[in-house]
Amino acid sequence: MKQKPIKKVLVANRGEIAVRIIRSCSEMGIETVAVFSDADRSAMHVRFADEAYNIGLPPSSESYLNMDKIIAVAKRSGADAIHPGYGFLSENASFSRRCREEGIQFIGPSPESIEMMGDKISARIRMIKAGVPVVPGTTEKLTSEAEAIKVIKEIGLPVMIKASAGGGGKGMRLVHKESEIASSIRAARSEARMGFGDDRLYIEKYINSPHHIEFQILADNYGNTVHLFERECSVQRRHQKVVEETPSPLMTPEIREIMGQHAVAAAKACNYQGAGTIEFIMDENLNYYFLEMNTRLQVEHPITERVVGVDLVKEQIRIAEGMKLPFKQEDLKQLGHAIECRICAEDPDNNFMPNSGTITHVTEPEGLGIRCDGYVYSGYTIPLYYDSMLSKLVVWGRTREEAIQRMRRGLSEYKITGVKTTIRFLERIMETPDFVNGKYNTHFIEKNSEFLHGENNCEKHCEDIAMIATFAAYLSRFETSKKMNTIPIEKPESNWKRQLRKFTARI
Repeated sequence: MKQKPIKKVLVANRGEIAVRIIRSCSEMGIETVAVFSDADRSAMHVRFADEAYNIGLPPSSESYLNMDKIIAVAKRSGADAIHPGYGFLSENASFSRRCREEGIQFIGPSPESIEMMGDKISARIRMIKAGVPVVPGTTEKLTSEAEAIKVIKEIGLPVMIKASAGGGGKGMRLVHKESEIASSIRAARSEARMGFGDDRLYIEKYINSPHHIEFQILADNYGNTVHLFERECSVQRRHQKVVEETPSPLMTPEIREIMGQHAVAAAKACNYQGAGTIEFIMDENLNYYFLEMNTRLQVEHPITERVVGVDLVKEQIRIAEGMKLPFKQEDLKQLGHAIECRICAEDPDNNFMPNSGTITHVTEPEGLGIRCDGYVYSGYTIPLYYDSMLSKLVVWGRTREEAIQRMRRGLSEYKITGVKTTIRFLERIMETPDFVNGKYNTHFIEKNSEFLHGENNCEKHCEDIAMIATFAAYLSRFETSKKMNTIPIEKPESNWKRQLRKFTARI
């Protein structure tokens, strides 16, 4: 069952995850191959890889989703394995199968496991057989509005209408009233058809005051499966995660142990190999239910790495090489607390509208307990075609309180100019009493909207204005000096906080 050692990996992705994978490969002495679209010629992952190949036009369908082009580059470059990262082709069973047929090692689960858990209806049925609790609902696709009404009357409102092939919050509709059923079915079906090419729907009972908790798992090819504990992912906007932390402030040792056992049982039920995530929904009484399985690396995997001390990408590669897991469940412990904030090029004051453009300056936070997984730099132009996430700021502390304080410090040091970002919005999250107290669920952003979008602390809110005013003053002096044929004696004002104090004193 042992494979040949992997010598060269093609990273079939872009952005921060491509850079992150390349770094682990470099530490393992594995050569890397980057692929890039026309829009990503100057991207950081292209610079970091040992080799880089253009695969087409900017739209994903013409580049990062084009299996033929990626396989062709793998063969041309001599790559013996492909790491898909997350998104794009990472959970595409056809791509995994194609790699197998072409003799290229897919660093991820088998196509059979992807198909089994990618179909939400199939996954529900398998979890029930494995004894894993699932949310009350249907185990067959909806065939009509009449059938939906019948099911909903049996399990009671509110319910979620969800796409069987869905993910990332797409193809989902929350139904509170019977009058909303027909329109919700039509909308979810249309979104599922466009997003996944599969319009099958099913119904789940909606859990009030829900918490989104997921367990990281690793499984080798010899039947060994472990979990690496939980992540709390309840700070969400439109079903998209914004902040994640581990351990969960909601969790008890007893619940953690039994949920971990169910996560391992879920992975074993589909003969899983590699890294994956079992997602649960938990109510305010700590009752929990299987939600879905992500058959790939998660965006938020760094917080697990920081608390458990395991490089998940390296373990993915070793499993793909046919190696056994180097640890057992009892060997894994949680140490301290970690939080991740997703930094996106979006305008929180304009309904989080994606904000493309050229970055004029980047200052990333540094210091004890801080990790910044990003891919942008000064002068980089953000393409219009891809996800708006620029980086992930990850902090670790001995306690949750220390981690929150460190995240506040990290966000205050993080400077990105030229485009609007969510940094200041994330700062407000770190100051929100419900988050600080650990008393929050998936309604957190909606519940605290007024506080999160309210006027920021004046110093933080006016910081960029002060920096601009300082530089503008220097330029004015410089132009005056040029006209007088003199060289300006003073340098650009570096103590911009002094300018800030002057500015704030006038308002």
